[in-house]
Amino acid sequence: MLTGIIYPIQASWVWGAGWLDARFDDFAGSTLVHSTGGWAALAGAIVLGARNGKYVGGKVAPIPGSSLPLATLGTFILWLGWFGFNGGSQLALGTISDATDVSKIFVNTNMAACGGVVASLLLTQALYKKVDLTIVLNGAIGGLVSITAEPLQPAVWTAILIGAVGGVIVTLAVPVLDKLKIDDVVGAIPAHLFCGIWGTLIVPLSNKGVTFFGQLTGVVVIGVFVFAVSLLFWLALKYTLGVRASDEDERLGLDKAELGLEAYPEFAKG
Repeated sequence: MLTGIIYPIQASWVWGAGWLDARFDDFAGSTLVHSTGGWAALAGAIVLGARNGKYVGGKVAPIPGSSLPLATLGTFILWLGWFGFNGGSQLALGTISDATDVSKIFVNTNMAACGGVVASLLLTQALYKKVDLTIVLNGAIGGLVSITAEPLQPAVWTAILIGAVGGVIVTLAVPVLDKLKIDDVVGAIPAHLFCGIWGTLIVPLSNKGVTFFGQLTGVVVIGVFVFAVSLLFWLALKYTLGVRASDEDERLGLDKAELGLEAYPEFAKG
């Protein structure tokens, strides 16, 4: 539904020379790709509801991931892939000018990610007296998402600042979602939705041919469309096929319930 219907429609408004093309700029997809996924994730998290035991007695019960090394490896793989994601959006490499532009995009992409990592690392240390690796990893993603709307035009220091703000957004948004009892398991909404919006709205800072009003128009229109249609699809799935595991299956774990296997048998023995 998302990749076959929602994404192509709204992306065509800009990249398909549609009605938003002349007034809205999104180089590689902070809004068209990342915020779109974020809006759909927000609708899904609301319809699905929180995991059992996540919010009990007005408190947030941490449900840690299974492997910090694998989460870190996944972040590094995404970080590497982003060079193709942003650099490839130049759509040409046949001239010296294009090659120079791609190299600028690579540098700004990397430095924005670094800005997001350092900002989230320092902020989690200040807030929690310990570095929260899960938030720091999402800080890298937040920095990458933030620079994706315009990775070519900013100076390097500007790219670092844009990414750093993305890291701050991720760090501060996670507890806000918990207060709203929106259970975002992997932090997709702060990293992709909120940072996607930030990255899109800050484009006029470095690209003088773009207006804040045009960027805001695109963010709002695409956000309303994607969230509304996603919500309809999620509700349709909820009341037909169903979208939530039973309480028993959730307790057992879906590896056991659906595959008949334990993903982490040593932990299961305990």
